[in-house]
Amino acid sequence: MDWAIALAVMLGLILTLMGVGVPVAFAFFATNIVCLYLYMGGPVGVTQMVTNFGDAVSIYALTPMPLFLIMGSLFFRSGLGEGVFRAIDLWIGNLRARLSYLVVLAGAVFASLSGSSLANTGMMGSAMVPEMLRRGYRPHMVYGPVLGAGGLAVIIPPSSLAVLLGSLAQIDVGALLVAGFLPGLVLTALYILLITAQAAIDKDAAPQYDTPRASLREKIGAVLVNVVPMGVIVFLVVGTILLGIASPTESAALGCLGVIGLLLAYRRFSWSVVWKSLDDAMKVTGMTFLIIAASTTFAQVLAFSGASSGMIQWFVSFQWTPYAMLAVMVGVILVLGMFMDQLSMMLITLPIFIPIANSLGFDLVWFGLILLLAYEIGFTTPPFGLLLFVMIGVAPPGTTLGTVSLAALPYILCTIGLVVLIVIFPPLALWLPRLM
Repeated sequence: MDWAIALAVMLGLILTLMGVGVPVAFAFFATNIVCLYLYMGGPVGVTQMVTNFGDAVSIYALTPMPLFLIMGSLFFRSGLGEGVFRAIDLWIGNLRARLSYLVVLAGAVFASLSGSSLANTGMMGSAMVPEMLRRGYRPHMVYGPVLGAGGLAVIIPPSSLAVLLGSLAQIDVGALLVAGFLPGLVLTALYILLITAQAAIDKDAAPQYDTPRASLREKIGAVLVNVVPMGVIVFLVVGTILLGIASPTESAALGCLGVIGLLLAYRRFSWSVVWKSLDDAMKVTGMTFLIIAASTTFAQVLAFSGASSGMIQWFVSFQWTPYAMLAVMVGVILVLGMFMDQLSMMLITLPIFIPIANSLGFDLVWFGLILLLAYEIGFTTPPFGLLLFVMIGVAPPGTTLGTVSLAALPYILCTIGLVVLIVIFPPLALWLPRLM
């Protein structure tokens, strides 16, 4: 069981360092240095780690990530979302829980333009939470839809997390991005059904109120002016990949150009917005690449110490069915999601889970999408779900973690239901990628 000791040492060091507040990248670097001396010959191993840095971050598949971040930041900082809100609001009309529906539908549109769950949740929360509370909506009808809509950005392309997962796991990034499109629409539909059920069960949870009526001409005009142009961006990102016109990197660049074109058309372009968007993307990309550089050596030490192969052999020795093993892997991610951020979970689990998935004969695009959904759930699981803290930040003073967590629970169950659907009916995830 030497492999088990090595695995326990490596994971124990990382979890301990992160538990005492050491930043993720430095926790990996410190663990790598200790384990290089234990398992890879000391100074020779450290030299190898330094050599890895350039190779780790010069992967072509990672290029779309900063471009998607720029695209999303340009969209949010320019205020283009306001028109989308107004157009969707006109079409919803005087329905009960109309603002909850508005949050989910607008969140799905913004997810296809931002690629960032944190940005999606922050924008939706800041824009909608005060108004919903002022209208007398109960907390679960306010915070739940915002958290659910924020999580849609994990799977609806362009997803920065999907690009990162595909790069780290050596999964076709284009196929993984496209695979999330239909499940993202299904998850949006599940959220809408959930809101409908909640509003029917408790009519006081989302009071109905009169709204100004708009003519059909006004509604169509609002969609043509504010929503249809956003569809062009979606085509530039997703459609060009699906049709084989562009690679993920090229589609990300086209998406950036498309958003800049919209800024010019709507007279919202300014060099200040461009500079701030570049600054946003640079900070996130720099942090992410530093962590990737550290994680590459971590995966090598795992393999060199025998922990990876030993773990796979031990896992397979139970002779569980492939789906039982899949359930265990998803369960591990759900537990880790209560205490860790998504990037940390990916770096720890992927070096172990991907070889197991290969040994079980899983389609890696299908498996990668299931992992993405599991990581998404981690965004909203207490006590350390990142979206929960974003929501508390935009909520009125005195809002507790318990209140926000309970509001998120039904939306977590919807996501778990979608995972089950994808397991039972794989074409839901694989139909579009197979058209590429």
